[in-house]
This record gives sequence, C-alpha cells and structure tokens, in this order.
Amino acid sequence: MTLLFLLQQRRRATAAELADALAVSERTVYRDIAALEAAGVPLWTEQGRTGGIRLMDGWRTRLDGLTGKEAAAIFAVGVPEVLAELGLGSALTAARAKVLSTLPAGLRDYAEQISDRFHLDAPGWFHRPEEVSQLATVASAVADPRRLRVRYGRPDHSVDRLLEPLGLVVKAGVWYLVALPVPGDVPHTYRVARIADAVPDEPFERRPFDLVAWWAQTSARFERSLLRDRVRMRLSPRAQRALPEITDREAAAEALAAAGPPDADGWCELELDVENERVALTQLTGLGVGVEVLAPPTLRAALAEVGQAMAARNRVAGQR
Repeated sequence: MTLLFLLQQRRRATAAELADALAVSERTVYRDIAALEAAGVPLWTEQGRTGGIRLMDGWRTRLDGLTGKEAAAIFAVGVPEVLAELGLGSALTAARAKVLSTLPAGLRDYAEQISDRFHLDAPGWFHRPEEVSQLATVASAVADPRRLRVRYGRPDHSVDRLLEPLGLVVKAGVWYLVALPVPGDVPHTYRVARIADAVPDEPFERRPFDLVAWWAQTSARFERSLLRDRVRMRLSPRAQRALPEITDREAAAEALAAAGPPDADGWCELELDVENERVALTQLTGLGVGVEVLAPPTLRAALAEVGQAMAARNRVAGQR
C-alpha cells in the first residue's frame, strides 16, 4: 500500500527510485507492481531514459490501507505551531480532517487519542520563541520560488541583500533560511529573526539542492570549528559519565572512546577538544572533585583558583 501512495504522490518513478524510497530491492518493487496490476490498479511502465512506472492520471485510492500506527503518526507529530508560523495552520487542519473522514471508526478514534496525548515542544528550557515577523514572506519565496530583497542584521547595523531562497530549517525553536546570495554560488545561512524586512522579487530557477544533507554537513562542520583548544585531564568514573552532559557530546564521546586504561580507582586519562580555556573552565567546574587537569597549566591553575574560592565562599562557620 505504501508503494501505491508513493506512486500516487509522484505519478511516475523508476523501479530504482521506488526501491530506494522504500528500502527494498527492485525485485520486490516489480513483484508489488504486478500484485497491484492484478488487483485492478491502472499502472503501466514506459521504457527509455525518461520512462518509469506510471499511475493513470486522475486515479486515486482511499486511505483504507493505513495501519493504526500509520494513522497515529500523522496526528502525533507535534508541529502545529511550526506550520502556523509558516502560514499553513489552516492547511494542516484541513488535511487532518480529510484523513479522518476516510479512516474506519476504530483508527479514527485511535488517531484522535494520539493527537491529544503526545506533544512536541521543540525549543529548549528557558528559551522564548524568537520574533520572526518575515517568516511567512520568506516561506512563500522558498516555496514559489522567488528572489528576496532583505534587510538583514541587528537594529544598530543591517545590510541589504538579494537572496535566492533554497530552504528553511527550524532548530531548537530558531528559524534559519538557507539561501544563495546574488551574486554568489555558495549557500549561506541566515537567521530569520534578523531579517527586518523581506520583499519578494523576480522568480528564479531553483537548482537541485539537498537541504537535509547540506544542513547536516554544515552543522557538524560549524560545531567542530568551535572546538579550537584541547585539554588533557584525568576523570573519575562519575565524571566520565557526566562529561557528555556538560561539554560537546560528540567531542566527549570521542574523548572517552580514546581514553587510557582506568587505574585501580577507575580514573582514566583523556584528551578533550574544547572551544577555549574560558569555556572549558566553566564546563569542568561542574565536574567538581572528579576532574584533574593535566594540561594546559593555565587551565589547571584557573580551576584550582575557582576551587579555592568556592571552598572559601562555602566554608561552614567554625571550620578552618
């Protein structure tokens, strides 16, 4: 049934494309195509470089092939606020109503229960959503697609840019626009909250662009670029478990994986990539007596100074 809905969405696709999308073999695709044809679904194949498997125009199936989990998944995704920011809140409501109208009673009740019991709150704690006054305009230009003339920056310093929007990303409640500056051929990332004004311009031909892959690569590169210094230290077993919670998770995982053998008390020596000594001091202070910095000596001295100051500040009355 998933194959049928995929063809209904794409209208035409090669067996290789369908196999890749469904994570099955091409033989399985051809077997399922034959089964659909035998069931009366109007499918045919076209040979040649531009050929593929086609579904007759105008033919559609009802959603009576959904399982309970598939129906629930449509309603459990907690993104109404995100879609509302994009101006698609009413579209989501209409889409859900159409899906519900085609579901059997049991699945309809189950899907509605799921939507009432699961919620995604993407932003982290203590973070208020940013004001994104131009998001709807930006989203329209991404979908259309049209060039955008924007005023970008902070209130005390902004610049004018002409952009070709390639995609939108929301990460931890913050919206980012990925776009090509004009002129230019390298995509840049722009924080949508810093777009003070956006005016649609002429249409443009959007080049093929894998937004998900590009974002993953650039995000990882950005995170690693922040880690410019290295700290050598000894950690207690408890501090080893806590390290990923107070520093970069990937850097902590790499450091722990390459750590030296533990001593009789479970302490081990490792090297950790950090942003700089000032940030490392703040992070490692959280490990308390479970950390001993071996290098650089300036960080070791700074950590000792913080420890002495904390001990003096929190000394119990009557203690020496």
